[in-house]
Amino acid sequence: MTTSTIELPHWAYAYGEPAVRGVLRSTPEDFVVDEELGYEPDGRGDHVLLHVRKRETNTEWLARELAAYAGLRPVDVGFAGLKDRHAVTTQWFSLHLRGAEPDWASFPCAEAQILDVRRHRRKLQRGELRGNRFRLVVRQLEGDIAALDAHLHRVKEEGVPNYFGAQRFGIDGGNLAEAEALLAGRSEVRDRHKRGLYISAARSLLFNTVLSARVAAGNWQTPLAGEVVLLGATQSLVTCDEPTPAIVERIARGELQLTGPLWGRGRPLSSGAVLNLEEAALADFAAWRLGLEQVGLQQERRALRLQPQELEWTLDEQAATLMLSFYLPAGAYATTVLRELVMAADAG
Repeated sequence: MTTSTIELPHWAYAYGEPAVRGVLRSTPEDFVVDEELGYEPDGRGDHVLLHVRKRETNTEWLARELAAYAGLRPVDVGFAGLKDRHAVTTQWFSLHLRGAEPDWASFPCAEAQILDVRRHRRKLQRGELRGNRFRLVVRQLEGDIAALDAHLHRVKEEGVPNYFGAQRFGIDGGNLAEAEALLAGRSEVRDRHKRGLYISAARSLLFNTVLSARVAAGNWQTPLAGEVVLLGATQSLVTCDEPTPAIVERIARGELQLTGPLWGRGRPLSSGAVLNLEEAALADFAAWRLGLEQVGLQQERRALRLQPQELEWTLDEQAATLMLSFYLPAGAYATTVLRELVMAADAG
């Protein structure tokens, strides 16, 4: 394990650097996350689904506590995603329990409350969720409040660059330092989960680098020759040699999404001007690209734009407080939305 760190780049802002500063997570109740699976549990099966509200509690730690309480191995507990520790969050856990269940009302964890118990036919897998609802409070606002209000309206209409959030890269970029050593062959990571975290961090760094280049160039939502677009309805990818007026219109309506590379083996899916832009942005990352190819990942794509759904806010200038609520699909980050609005110091 390496002890070095990597400083994260300052990725470009879509609407200029925020003109307001504030404090996020003054209390855990200022960062509320509610997970939505997107389907109803089966009502029968060998797995128990627990809907749990937790406060200032690590997801993986709680999964181990649930396993111990039920007399199971940690591997017999599943969950769809990691939730912020310094927050109040609800999420589902699955436990492989064929027989009798323990008394869930007596689960001995003061910071976790079991809200619902259902039966299900299979274990929850990572990423098996529709999305999350967020309620955030930013306090101690200082700066140009009128500019913040304008940014809020613009984000509601146009969305934000779909950057991977800073938590993806670990404390002080620690996951990137581990990834760099792993991909260069200087370290070996036997823990499968940690290995996945480090590889994902490296891939995310390359994606953010390309997206930042397009944001800085002002074309992150302007289609160029050689785009790979994502069809919103089917989530399938289509190449676009030349952007026609019809394609431009569909992108503006949100029916199509421009994409950036999630690096892996094989020829890049983009071509023409887009390929040239992506190669230029990643010119300094040849070793990272080679390493990602060698670990067996395939070329994939991710949408460049993130559109918060049901975005609502209360901006109280007298109390110097911003309250936000919105819904994001799986794989998107609330802090990515917030970074376009406020330079927020995270008290958590």
